[in-house]
Amino acid sequence: MSLKKITTLLLLSLIVHVANAQIGKIPAGFTPIFNGKDLKGWHTSRTSHQGTTGNFYVENGVITLKQYPYGQGGVLLTDKKYGNFELYLEARIDSFCNGGIFIRSTESGAAYQIELATPGGLGDLLGERMNVSKGAHAATIAQVWKPNTRTTDHWNSFRIRMEGDSPRIRLWVNDQLMWDVTEPVNDFVAGETKGMIGLQAHWSAVYSAAAESFNMANSWKPGAAHRFRNVAIKEL
Repeated sequence: MSLKKITTLLLLSLIVHVANAQIGKIPAGFTPIFNGKDLKGWHTSRTSHQGTTGNFYVENGVITLKQYPYGQGGVLLTDKKYGNFELYLEARIDSFCNGGIFIRSTESGAAYQIELATPGGLGDLLGERMNVSKGAHAATIAQVWKPNTRTTDHWNSFRIRMEGDSPRIRLWVNDQLMWDVTEPVNDFVAGETKGMIGLQAHWSAVYSAAAESFNMANSWKPGAAHRFRNVAIKEL
C-alpha cells in the first residue's frame, strides 16, 4: 500500500474517532432536562391517541420507551413548555419501530415531529395531529447514521433548533445538517408558540373494520424499544 493511501486511511480513522468521541457528552451551553436517574420533570400524556399505558422508565442512565401492553404506546412529555430553543439528545433506535421527537407539543401530542423509524422516514419533519405547511426529508441521513446490530450498541446524536412564531426548524444528526426549513405559517390550530418536548412510542393496534382505523400492526416490534440519553436544551 502506498504512503498516500496509508495517510488517507489514518486521516479517515481519526475523523471517525473524533466524531464518535462527541457522542456521550452534552455540548457546552446546554442544560440537562433529564437527570439520568428517574423521570422527574417528565410525565406520560393521558390524552394522546398513541396510548396512555406505555412502559416508560429509566435504566442505566437511559430513558427507555416500550409498549405496554403490546399495541399501546404513548408520549413522554416534559413538564415545562419551551418556545425558542436548541435541543440535544442521543438516541438508540431499534429496527421496525416507529416513534418521534415532538417539539412544541401539546398535552395530547399535537406537534412538529422529527420521525424516528427504521426502516421509514428517519429524520424527516412531519406533523403529529396537525398538518405541516412545509415538511422536510433527511435525504443524506444514511451517510452518517450508525445502525444497531446484534453485536453493536450505537448511539446517534440529534440537535434540533427551533425559533420564531412561524418557526424556522433545523436538524443536525451526528453533527451533519440534514435540513433547514422555515414554515410559512404557524401550523398550530390555536397559534401556540410554546410547547413541551415529547418522546413518542407509536401505537400498533390492528385494523378494526368497525372503527375504520388504520392498520398500524408493523409500527412497533414486540419487545423493542427507543432509548434516549443526554437530553439537554439551550433556550434562545
